[in-house]
Amino acid sequence: MPHDGHEHHDIPPDGWKHTGVQVIPGSSLDTNTAQTPGMNRAAAINFARAGAQKIWAGTVHIHPNAKTGAHHHGALESVIYIVKGHARMRWGENLEFVAEGGPGDFIFVPPYVPHQEINASTDETLECVLVRSDNEAVVVNLDIEPVEKPETVLWVDPIHKAPGEGQGGTGERCG
Repeated sequence: MPHDGHEHHDIPPDGWKHTGVQVIPGSSLDTNTAQTPGMNRAAAINFARAGAQKIWAGTVHIHPNAKTGAHHHGALESVIYIVKGHARMRWGENLEFVAEGGPGDFIFVPPYVPHQEINASTDETLECVLVRSDNEAVVVNLDIEPVEKPETVLWVDPIHKAPGEGQGGTGERCG
């Protein structure tokens, strides 16, 4: 049998017509999903709506100058994509760390990390797209007394060094 570059699966009786690609109109998102005070979540993709087995996707809106309650998402990984506005994220056992992002930025939240989303703008709604690593919306709201002044954490990884560390000339890593 020739190799055509993709795995073969049983083709459903409808030839993928109704079980293949689905377009979920933005006007039909489901707000009947787990909520946290201070934000409005709406589900677009989950098991009930689209038959998703491994992901949950939707939107979140946070009103100007508002913040959510502290919460985590159990064993799920979450990705937040900022569409519009300015996000301030706090996290940690006492929300002692803080970082900010704007339109086009992605935020990754690992499993079980207590966190809080804050709209850093006083006059613009924060609009984000949210994707989680399971098909159900797990939200565990927490009663946390946050520290008064959180520590700012800059995005640093093996390629993006902390300010002042430099990259030694070319900016390329040697290895």
